[in-house]
Amino acid sequence: MLKVMIVDDEPSNIQGLVNFIKWQDLGYESPVTRESGEEALDVLTELPFDVLISDVSMPGMNGIELVSRAKTIYPHLQVLMISAYNEFEFVQDAIHVGAQGYVLKPLKPEEITGRLVMMRDTLEKMRRLAEQTDNLKKKVSGSLRLVKERFINDLIAGIAPTGEMLTSWGNLMELPAEIRELRMVIFGLDHFLNLGKKAEERIYLGAGFKKTVDVGLSDLSSVWLAQTSPDEVVALQINPTVEEKTKIEKQLQFIQEMMLHQHGSTVTIGCSRTGCGWNEVPNFYREVKFMMAQARLMDDGQIVRGEAIDTEKLDDYRLREEFTPNIIQLMESGDAAKVHDEMNRLFDLLSAQNSFSYVQAFGMSFLSELIRSLKRNNEADKEMNIVMWRRMLDCSSTELILEILMEYVDRYMTVEVKEHLNQQRLLIRKVAAFIEERVQENWTVKQLGKQFNLNASYLSVLFKKEMGKTISEYVQETRIQHAKELLQDPNIKVYEVADRVGIQTSAYFTYLFKKMVGCTPQEFRDYH
Repeated sequence: MLKVMIVDDEPSNIQGLVNFIKWQDLGYESPVTRESGEEALDVLTELPFDVLISDVSMPGMNGIELVSRAKTIYPHLQVLMISAYNEFEFVQDAIHVGAQGYVLKPLKPEEITGRLVMMRDTLEKMRRLAEQTDNLKKKVSGSLRLVKERFINDLIAGIAPTGEMLTSWGNLMELPAEIRELRMVIFGLDHFLNLGKKAEERIYLGAGFKKTVDVGLSDLSSVWLAQTSPDEVVALQINPTVEEKTKIEKQLQFIQEMMLHQHGSTVTIGCSRTGCGWNEVPNFYREVKFMMAQARLMDDGQIVRGEAIDTEKLDDYRLREEFTPNIIQLMESGDAAKVHDEMNRLFDLLSAQNSFSYVQAFGMSFLSELIRSLKRNNEADKEMNIVMWRRMLDCSSTELILEILMEYVDRYMTVEVKEHLNQQRLLIRKVAAFIEERVQENWTVKQLGKQFNLNASYLSVLFKKEMGKTISEYVQETRIQHAKELLQDPNIKVYEVADRVGIQTSAYFTYLFKKMVGCTPQEFRDYH
């Protein structure tokens, strides 16, 4: 049976709910009742409850304050607010503090019953979800294959396990105390996305591919597997014996033959060089993917090995396909710190090049890609671009080329990003001024977005970033500030002040004013 508390400063309302609702038929115990927020909070701190029904307007601690405090104690508490005021802002505040429902007086038993049924069903779903989550945790802990797959995906993403993270992984599976030898093998289906197959055929092929690799490597305890995509399976071989090294070599061809025989598909396999640490896995993955891409230019279904990798071609591939797009994306986002980190990594690769002509050619290409992608096309920029190209052609050393590239990037980050931020700042100031001029009107964020040709969500993010508060908070503060000015004129009645600042009822105006100023509007007027 669920436990419910009713809080209202009017005993008749409490008795009506207690007597006219069939609590036990709905799955609830007889309600606990209190006539003030303070009394209710005392009980809530001692005993757990599932549902709280509270009036909004009560002397002392009001219902919204009570719910806010109660939710910190019981986050999953289901809350139904009752009020005599059909005021939108009251509803907003009730929802903001975590209420699931809001009904108006006079109360109708059938309406309250319907809300209680919904809350009971919600609590039951939450209970089942919690059970399922616990069961999932148990399954994850018990599924070594799933844990290893997640581990490999994290390694590929560059999340190297160290310290506490390494300990937490060790709690889920047995990690080797020492990595003496580590190698990666990638199995890739050729032309998976270009086969013209239907969705169900692709699903069948992907499942068959995974099963074939599983079976082929199933008796190798040193191998951990992860399917990173429908057409790719990654295997890590950790501290293998001599026998296991020999065995996996035989199984590579077996897997290719089985996929060709059973599914008519070829598989390209890439084997990395040998390493001895988890932190080498991201580089292994990039290197092997590059080797496989190069091999497929010649023919499908090959087995390629890291020992024969062309490091110069790999570096060129990484510079053009990895670093350049990443740097451009970071520059567009305005993240200067990450741009400089990525540029440092880029310079490390370029500095290792023996050929000055290659570095110069790459520098020209990189500069051209920045200009094209960042749309530096006005007259002043065009002139600057020509100057940068000429300077690069006149360079006599790798160091000078790197200086020019960094100068260009720094100039963009300091000038273009600053200009963009200034434009955003000016726009948000216009939105704020618009709100202040129309404080009596009720504009939604969606309407404001349409007024200023911005997505509503994007406008909310920009406004919070620039003003340090949400649009709703800014509207409330603006209204209360304007109200404080109006209240100093004794000829304007309190309810007229509420109307002039866009608040529909004096009850909500009094509640909001006290919440934000610390006293009622009348107390503020008397003091000033």
